[in-house]
Amino acid sequence: MTQTPTSSNAHPDQHTIISLRDVRKTFTNAAGDDVTVLDSVSFDVIRGETLVIMGGSGCGKSTLLNCLIGEYELDGGEILFHTKDLSSPKNMATMSPDEKNALRKRFGILFQSGALFNSLTVSENVALPLSEHSNVKPEVIDMIVALKLQLVRMLPHRDKMPSQLSGGQKKRAGLARATALDPEILFYDEPSAGLDPVTSTAIDELMMDLSKKLSVTSIVVTHEMESAFRIADRMVMLEKGRVLHIGARQEFEKLRDANPASLTRVEDQLMNQFLNGYNEGPLTNAEGLSEFEKLITG
Repeated sequence: MTQTPTSSNAHPDQHTIISLRDVRKTFTNAAGDDVTVLDSVSFDVIRGETLVIMGGSGCGKSTLLNCLIGEYELDGGEILFHTKDLSSPKNMATMSPDEKNALRKRFGILFQSGALFNSLTVSENVALPLSEHSNVKPEVIDMIVALKLQLVRMLPHRDKMPSQLSGGQKKRAGLARATALDPEILFYDEPSAGLDPVTSTAIDELMMDLSKKLSVTSIVVTHEMESAFRIADRMVMLEKGRVLHIGARQEFEKLRDANPASLTRVEDQLMNQFLNGYNEGPLTNAEGLSEFEKLITG
């Protein structure tokens, strides 16, 4: 059930909006040693789907998100984008700064905290991408802002400052800003972090509603399993910087619900433990981790 890496010479088809081919990222630690955080990561993102990227702390999911949005330079491999304005796939790693900036206009990003500017009202926060990156007239911007706030049910709060909002309201306002330029791809960084279960469910439902109404591709980084199973069409699980498995939500549900004693593969045992939050298994057992090390090193 592990992912079979795709040839780095392959190119996405018309249904693929992003293809990752043998992506590698390293950092230098305090001792001056290179640490590989992403190692030969390969998978495709299908246009219009909601793809959840998950894994334990330190597995590389946040680093992968930063590579996808062009915040980090790759140390190997390629990330091919095929947005509607591109006649053929283009590699993020070889784009010029101007090309990257143009591509990023096709993105919307909801950061973990909402990342609103505290000195601006909710409306001003949502209007900012439009005023900075479009030639839309001010009166039209006002109309677009009202529409985006209405979509996330925040129109009554348009004149409030971020300090006057609850955590869930900040996420909604951040989502309105993320959709201001009508992106093709929405990236979510831990959208349920810091929210109570009721608010988390409401944000999940809003994300699913926007995906349908705006026809966007959504990539969600999360470790919140209830949220992940609510929103995902497909899921990617990372472990030690590698893709342990990618598949439909139903495949992961089957693994989650399996009796651990019935699973013979280390990968399946590991995923079963993670998906259920069990405190015993290959993630926490030294011998099991040794077996996993053998698995990923061949």
